[in-house]
Amino acid sequence: MKKITLILFFLPICFFGQQTVKDSIIHDNVYRSYRAYIPAIYNSSKATPLLFNFHGLTGSSFTSMWQADFRQIADTANFIIVHPQGLLNSAGQTHWNIGQIGTSINDINFISALLDSLSSKYNIDLNRVYSTGMSNGAYMSYRLACELSEKIAAIAPVAGSYISYMLTNCNPSHPTPVLHIHGDADSSSIYYGKPGVESIPNIISYWVNYNQCDTQSVLILVPNVNVNDSSTVEHYSWKNGINGVDVEHLKVINGGHTWPGSNFSSNNSGIINYDINASIEIWRFLSKYDINGLINQPTNINEFSKNKKLVKIVDLLGRERKNINNKLLLYIYDNGEVVKKINLK
Repeated sequence: MKKITLILFFLPICFFGQQTVKDSIIHDNVYRSYRAYIPAIYNSSKATPLLFNFHGLTGSSFTSMWQADFRQIADTANFIIVHPQGLLNSAGQTHWNIGQIGTSINDINFISALLDSLSSKYNIDLNRVYSTGMSNGAYMSYRLACELSEKIAAIAPVAGSYISYMLTNCNPSHPTPVLHIHGDADSSSIYYGKPGVESIPNIISYWVNYNQCDTQSVLILVPNVNVNDSSTVEHYSWKNGINGVDVEHLKVINGGHTWPGSNFSSNNSGIINYDINASIEIWRFLSKYDINGLINQPTNINEFSKNKKLVKIVDLLGRERKNINNKLLLYIYDNGEVVKKINLK
């Protein structure tokens, strides 16, 4: 019998490209942990945008990484994702201090210190630092826009709001692009607010006015591509703010306390919409801006695109407006951008 020699090569396992790093810093004499996702195409010689992604009440950096998943997007768009970990409140729940009772943790200073620490390890584009989060994490994004405005270029909260006095005392330092995603059937962060907590229309009105956007919005009805999720999406845009800054709102009709497009169940309550993917919509919005406003004005858009949609002009209360400055205008959109305004009168 012929002898067969089997040679096994044991190679070290090496990870090139993307990686998830679990790390911590000491802040106020406490270890504060976080998970950072470094995309496959990260290049230390090139300044790279950073996205903070905040978990909800009782959540964790791990659950936010999976529920609000930006990793595949980051691998092609090239941005670093940071999932900070909240500490325990007086009820023993992981949380972010957004001005509520039962906590005195200085999370604003923590995030500022964390950004400084990350900037010493990675080549961060400090003009392109963004924030998103769900529920309590959405509140945290709003608080950063008010109290750490000099370091936050734009925000995209999901299923969260403002504690009323926090909005009253908001003091941003620059026009701030805001994309808000929310279900009108959210039973946790109630869409129309409650005593001490702002309604979503009030929040949007604040940022529209602060950014000096058009007070009348443009409404796009998002195609109902998933007829089985018992929900639809309305896309409102308030345009022409200072430095090209817009405010946008994706209102999920019948949507619950959920992250649209996610299959990860943590913190979800109610109907999840699958006509949109919140992570994709968020990066599409945020990536247009740096801390000075709109990065690039759209040019050379083909007005005869097959994706053209006819839309309505509505005010903050959703009332249709056809007459603007005594002119009847027809707005034509292409992939979310106005490509033509036609005077019909």
